[in-house]
Amino acid sequence: MRPCHAMHVGAFLVGVGTTASLQQPRLPPTFNAFVSKSVRLDASERNMLLSGHPVTKLLDSDPAKEVAVFGAIWIAAPPDEYVRLVQDIERFESGGAFHQTKRISNPPSSADFAMLELPDEDLRDLRDCRVGDCALKLGADALRTLRTQVDWRRPSAKVEANAIFRRLAYEYVTGYVNGGNDELAVYRDQEHPLFVADEFRLMIDRMPTLATSLPDVKRYLLDYPRATLQDSADFLYWQETEFGLKPTIRINHLVIQQRPEYTVVASKMLYATHYFWTALELRVLMPDPSRGEGFWLITMNRSRSDGLSGFLGRLLRGRVRNEVRRGTLGALTATKTKLEAARR
Repeated sequence: MRPCHAMHVGAFLVGVGTTASLQQPRLPPTFNAFVSKSVRLDASERNMLLSGHPVTKLLDSDPAKEVAVFGAIWIAAPPDEYVRLVQDIERFESGGAFHQTKRISNPPSSADFAMLELPDEDLRDLRDCRVGDCALKLGADALRTLRTQVDWRRPSAKVEANAIFRRLAYEYVTGYVNGGNDELAVYRDQEHPLFVADEFRLMIDRMPTLATSLPDVKRYLLDYPRATLQDSADFLYWQETEFGLKPTIRINHLVIQQRPEYTVVASKMLYATHYFWTALELRVLMPDPSRGEGFWLITMNRSRSDGLSGFLGRLLRGRVRNEVRRGTLGALTATKTKLEAARR
C-alpha cells in the first residue's frame, strides 16, 4: 500500500512565505511539488486551482478497505474567518446533506444527545441484528444491550431503542474523553474482532510526513487526552448526514491548531453507524503572500471501511469514493462562497 498522502500536507509549511513569479501566477514551489509528485495534478488541474476553482482527486489507497481524496481551493479571506466558521460547527455543517449537527459540551452531557435518533431503516435492521451479523456498526456490548433491553414486539420499541442509543452514545463519548482511543469501539462482525483504535493507529503510522512535519498533531491524535497540543482548541460533535445509500450518524473529534505561519484543522471520526471504521480529514490553511490576503485551503480525507472487496464491495467502493469526492468538492465550493461573500 502506498503511504497516505494526507500527511504530506505538513511539507507545505516550509514554503509558506515563498513569493511566486511576478510574470504569471504560480502555486508556491512546495505546494506545486506536492501536487505534481504525490497528487499528480496535471497542468489543466493546476490552472484550475490558480484561476480560483476547486480541484479534487482520488489518491492511491488500499482498494479493499481505504478511500483517500485530495482537495484544494484558493479563498480570498483571512484564515481566522475560516476558523471562526468551523468553531460554529452547528451552523457550518448544516443544510444539504447535513440533517443535523450538534456540538458536544465539555464535559459531555446526556442532554447533548437529546435530539439523536436512529433512522427508521436502522431501527428495522436492529430487530434482526446479531453479533457478527448486523447492518449497523455497533460494538458487541452495545448491540447486546439493544437486543436485551428493548422488547421489539411492543409499540414502544422505537422510543426505547432511541433512548438506549442516546445513552450509549453519551457513554461512548465520555469514555473517549476520559480514556482516549482505547475506549473506541470493538466490532465483531468479522472472523476476528476489529479494534477501531488499532485501525486509526495503522492509518496514522502509514502517514510518515505527519511524524516529521506535524509530530505534535500526530501525538495529540494518538495519545489524547494524555497529550497536549500548543496553540490549539478542540471539541467533539455528532451529526446525521446523508451519505451513500442511507443516512449515517457520525461522532467526530475536531482539533484546530493556529500558528502564525499556518493553521491545521484535523477532524477525527470516532464512530459512524455505516460504512466507516474510522477516518481522518486534515485541512491546512496556507497563506500565499504573492496572491494577497487569503489562503490555500488544502484537504486530505482518508477513511477505512469494510465491505469494499469482492463484487458487491467494488460497487460499494465506487459509491463511497464518489460520495467522499463529491462531499469534498461541495465543502470547498461552499466554504469559498461563504467566506468571500462575507468580505464584499
